[in-house]
Amino acid sequence: MTTVTLGSTGITVNKNGFGALPVQRVSKEDGASLLRKAYENGITFFDTARAYSDSEEKIGLALSDVRSLIYIATKTMSTTVEGFWKDLETSLALLKTDYIDIYQFHNPSFCPKPGDGSGLYEAMLQAKEQGKIRHIGITNHRLAVAHEAVESGLYETLQFPFCYLCSKKDIELVQSCKDHNMGFIAMKSLSGGLITNSAAAYAFADQYDNVLPIWGIQKEQELDEFLSYIDNPPSMTPELKNLIDADRTQLSGSFCRGCGYCMPCPAGIEINNCARMSLLLRRSPSAGHLSLEGQKKMMKIKDCLHCNKCMSHCPYGLNTPELLARNLKDYEEVLAGKVMTPDNF
Repeated sequence: MTTVTLGSTGITVNKNGFGALPVQRVSKEDGASLLRKAYENGITFFDTARAYSDSEEKIGLALSDVRSLIYIATKTMSTTVEGFWKDLETSLALLKTDYIDIYQFHNPSFCPKPGDGSGLYEAMLQAKEQGKIRHIGITNHRLAVAHEAVESGLYETLQFPFCYLCSKKDIELVQSCKDHNMGFIAMKSLSGGLITNSAAAYAFADQYDNVLPIWGIQKEQELDEFLSYIDNPPSMTPELKNLIDADRTQLSGSFCRGCGYCMPCPAGIEINNCARMSLLLRRSPSAGHLSLEGQKKMMKIKDCLHCNKCMSHCPYGLNTPELLARNLKDYEEVLAGKVMTPDNF
């Protein structure tokens, strides 16, 4: 079993965190069953958020009786002190617990600090003094904010996108966290579904001893894959390295990670899927994407207002309207039978 310690928190778990965003998409019974199976087979770190609809409730339903044996990380997106306390109390109630192991600011546009006028960091400290949270963390998609958080010394963990499609700057961020004894929680370890080989994803993350990947799990088959890695962790083989190199070549450059921070769209476009449809069609079964419902979603791109609100919110600086137009063109070529997809190779 490969384990990782999250910096100064002292939290040590196997290198398989459960990312509980996707369980909001399944029934309470199915979600609770997945979470319970994960725990009973060795996963003890569960990451959720107040913004993930009923994800926290499902964790409370499935795991409250083993609370002392697991670690729970959740998040608040609130930008006010009043909202912070409301989110925290709601999370505690839904999770059926009286403390959160790691409470994180959820992708703020700035790095909250004492005396910055927001009162947010002071609220974190007060919550910690009250025993309602044990460790203070932050999540982000912006390198500048992430580095500021690391350098500040105010945070015990950073959650940031990290997978084998990452840049050298991302790897430098991981090293900076290690140098500052700060825990690194890797979100988007499968790049929002663009990475389809979980063994390659695991082997890449395993090269960094301070990185805890949290896998977004929605189906039992997905869970079984990661559970198998607890006793038999994949190592970086020449075959996996070649696969990673091929993926990096195909997916290099400007592509949508599907983070969703550009949403909602004033024109009703499902940007976080439509802006990467070309890749999804080539890397996953296309039937659902090409259904009548899928076509309606893609055709909404024609209603783009070019207001550029999506661009202003994109943490990766993408030209989203241009990306949407390019994906629509590719999509229409697939519909016309001009481009092959995985279903008709």
